[in-house]
Amino acid sequence: MRELQAARRAPLNPSPPADATGPDPDGVGTDETGSQGPDPAGVAAPVEHRLRLWPLFCSIALLGLALDVVTKVFAVQKLEPDVPVPFIGRLVTLHLIRNPGAAFSQGEGFTWVFAVAAVLVLAFVLVRLVPKLGHVGWAVALGLLVAGVSGNLADRLFREPGPFRGHVVDFLQLPHWPIFNVADMCITTAAVMVVVLSLLRNVGIDGRRPGADADRAASPDAPTSA
Repeated sequence: MRELQAARRAPLNPSPPADATGPDPDGVGTDETGSQGPDPAGVAAPVEHRLRLWPLFCSIALLGLALDVVTKVFAVQKLEPDVPVPFIGRLVTLHLIRNPGAAFSQGEGFTWVFAVAAVLVLAFVLVRLVPKLGHVGWAVALGLLVAGVSGNLADRLFREPGPFRGHVVDFLQLPHWPIFNVADMCITTAAVMVVVLSLLRNVGIDGRRPGADADRAASPDAPTSA
């Protein structure tokens, strides 16, 4: 009789024990403390995308730096200082000079200041910006920026008259334009790309569009949580 009475009082749908494990019907995993968290696959996707952009950034930076170094070595070996040599008609002239200033011969007399600034810029880009890369355009822009800054910094560190005082090799000249080098071209192109990406296209370094995300969140068709 006692066993029959106990059977009648038993619930028809017994709940599983608290420590039972099994697939989560909502697709949300739980940790050891029982708290729910996001699916790891949702976090791994953007991280994997960023990892794929790092080789592109490194390739652009190394290729730009190598091209700058090779062309400067060629200019120093083949060109006479202050002797213009027509290269592409009247459009491009090879004109070797030694520049103690910044890009396009600006700021002469402050060589060591530009050298220190270049070191700080490189550190900021490599430590703070590159780990956030999430967009192809930004990977190219930062790669060009690192290539240009590194190319001119190498001249200031290793060329005469001494470390942090070395003169940058410039040898490319356009009509009505200051003499420049490949590193200056990389820096200028990077600056244009940064303006286009950040101001005109409103794309962050991580690939997000802040304005578009805000509009999507404010849309009446946007899903709301209960």
